[in-house]
Amino acid sequence: MTIGCSVQPNPVDLVLTGGTVWTGVPGAAPVEAVAVRAGRIVELGSTERILEYVGPDTRMVDLNGRLVVPGLIDAHVHFLSGGHQLASVDLRDADSPEEFARRLGAFAATREAGEWILGGDWDHERWPGAPLPDRAWIDSVTPDNPVFVSRLDGHMGVANSRALELAGITSSTRSPAGGEIVRDARGRPTGVLKDEAMSLIWEVVPESSDRDQDEAFRRAQAHALSRGVTWVHDMADWASLETYERAQERGELRMRIYSLVPIMDWERLRDRVNARGTGDTRLRWGGLKGFVDGSLGSTTAWFYEPYLDAPGTVGLMVTDTSELRAAILGADAAGLQVVTHAIGDRANDWLLDVYAEAAARGTRDRRFRIEHAQHLTREAIQRIAQQGVIPSMQPYHAADDGRWAEKRIGPERAQTTYAFRSLIDAGARPAFGSDWTVAPIDPLLGIEAAVTRQTLDGRNPDGWVPEQKIGVEEALRAYTRNAAYAGRMENEVGSLRPGKLADLVVLSRNILDIPPTQIGETAVDMTVVEGDVVYVRE
Repeated sequence: MTIGCSVQPNPVDLVLTGGTVWTGVPGAAPVEAVAVRAGRIVELGSTERILEYVGPDTRMVDLNGRLVVPGLIDAHVHFLSGGHQLASVDLRDADSPEEFARRLGAFAATREAGEWILGGDWDHERWPGAPLPDRAWIDSVTPDNPVFVSRLDGHMGVANSRALELAGITSSTRSPAGGEIVRDARGRPTGVLKDEAMSLIWEVVPESSDRDQDEAFRRAQAHALSRGVTWVHDMADWASLETYERAQERGELRMRIYSLVPIMDWERLRDRVNARGTGDTRLRWGGLKGFVDGSLGSTTAWFYEPYLDAPGTVGLMVTDTSELRAAILGADAAGLQVVTHAIGDRANDWLLDVYAEAAARGTRDRRFRIEHAQHLTREAIQRIAQQGVIPSMQPYHAADDGRWAEKRIGPERAQTTYAFRSLIDAGARPAFGSDWTVAPIDPLLGIEAAVTRQTLDGRNPDGWVPEQKIGVEEALRAYTRNAAYAGRMENEVGSLRPGKLADLVVLSRNILDIPPTQIGETAVDMTVVEGDVVYVRE
């Protein structure tokens, strides 16, 4: 079967033949080949048919049976943070406090005196007994540098004594609203700061220069393209948007960016959109990111019931709810897209109530999003679908958090954690992403996690909460068509059909036909953005 036009063929710029092309078009069977001209898809069909479009200047790619899918979209990243982290100390797989301290000391030895050490992405759940880090672990190995390295979820970090001193944090410093300064038995700060308490440090960290930001972008872009990611939705700030604009002006923006800014700046974004629109298909804006609560790993996600391993808390509302509600309603009234972080069950319910309040003020195409939608009541699953809210989720988190989540929330609440199956069955359209650097920016790892729900520790071979598994094509849709819809560009990207922008990825194996546990081992052989081959695996 051929999907395409009946016009007389003309030579094209690029053809890919002899493979399996999964178009993502509902009801369309896979085809063998695709032709591209001037950045858009001309036709899809049999190899014989597509070869009719070949001219003397056509670039030809023999797929040799490999799989082609639409360009993969990561609907939730912290892109420049990822670019900076690629050049910073890597603590993600440090499996003991001793290894944590050793890596920091080794990295500090390569830095100039006085230079801040940031990033890290440590995970205390990997350490025996899962103790939180302490500045005493690292003071002796970082004597010349202020240090503030974050947990991989970004909701808490540990500072050394020099950083605490620069920030003026002492035993008498009060925890700010929406945050916590963790203290030892004598009331002294341990160096661990949670959520809004982290801002006390960020206020004294020097801002990155334009040059540093530009270099971080180049690293992040090259890394993302090598993973088949052709478009990211970046949960960032104005400095990031300015970085992308510089890249676009220089002709260096080789992928697509949807650049979101903080929701409390909604009036500034409203004025920008009124003056300049929402950008183009390469660089877009018009969305705002807010926060209701913290994270499960930092015991700051907002629940109805206390944490089992921290019974003195139900989590944190990291933003004043009256202020956040006013910002959501104001931004929505201005026609902007509202994108809000909510992880705990109570946080999700609160947010759904505010979204419903906004929707009652008039009908329009809002595309409200809940970032993470991680721990839901069964009622919330139905409400998300009924209200047309997009659950923007990160399936790799299930493989990661599933190692230890039940010690926090127990088996009953876990049944509706990362509820991919239940949300799809209810009629919702989940959009998938990574939350990079919280998790790797690698959609193939995310697809495997959504399909198998195996945890990283290997202790759940049949899947953690296996009732929430989904199929490979469902996971692919969440990384393509659904994510395109979440970014308001489904008419241009997200599936392969004539007239749409030619964003596509060539995979080394057909992930539709291999055991799901091998999906994450599949390589990206080629990435194409708007007809340009922007990555080829060596």
